[in-house]
Amino acid sequence: MSIVTLNNRALKDATAVGTTTALGNLVFISRSTASSSSSLSITSGINSTYKEYIFMFNSMHPATDSVSFQFNGSTDSGSNYNVTKTTTQFHAYHAEADDAVSLSYDDSRDLAQSTDYHIIGAHNGTDNDQGSSGYLHLFEPSSSTFVKHFISSFSGSHPGDYMFVNYSAGYFNTTSAVDAIDFKFSSGNIDSGTIDMYGVN
Repeated sequence: MSIVTLNNRALKDATAVGTTTALGNLVFISRSTASSSSSLSITSGINSTYKEYIFMFNSMHPATDSVSFQFNGSTDSGSNYNVTKTTTQFHAYHAEADDAVSLSYDDSRDLAQSTDYHIIGAHNGTDNDQGSSGYLHLFEPSSSTFVKHFISSFSGSHPGDYMFVNYSAGYFNTTSAVDAIDFKFSSGNIDSGTIDMYGVN
């Protein structure tokens, strides 16, 4: 297999016999910007247009120290964020002083058929140079047949001056369309940061 670059710079897979299959392109949909915001709710643009959606978190900075960045889904356009979900997560960290490291499974942050918010990244710091970034990838939110799977990766700065990364996966256990997503910290406001939403076609 080889990679072929088209005139529009899009990539396609080329097989040995020369046939091609289009890869997905990211299509920018919206940007949500926080400024001392209690949460960032995305209530439009999540529909059957795309089978995959990616939310990019850019320098999310909490107003309160050592809080968790988390999300939940809605099946009623954002009136309620309480979709039942089952999730799993593991994390790694490394201290700036090079005196502490860890890689572990976070059973305390798992959800089992819960309507609670799921933690994407825990223990975010509020120092001026501390911000956290990552992504959430949501699959087929408009399906009326299957549950809605998601995966996420979130890299952040801990108040104790070490770097952490959280990896999560799970699914919204509903056959109703998930049409809105809410992001917030577990306590306090989102001091600053942006969330860009893309569709994958």
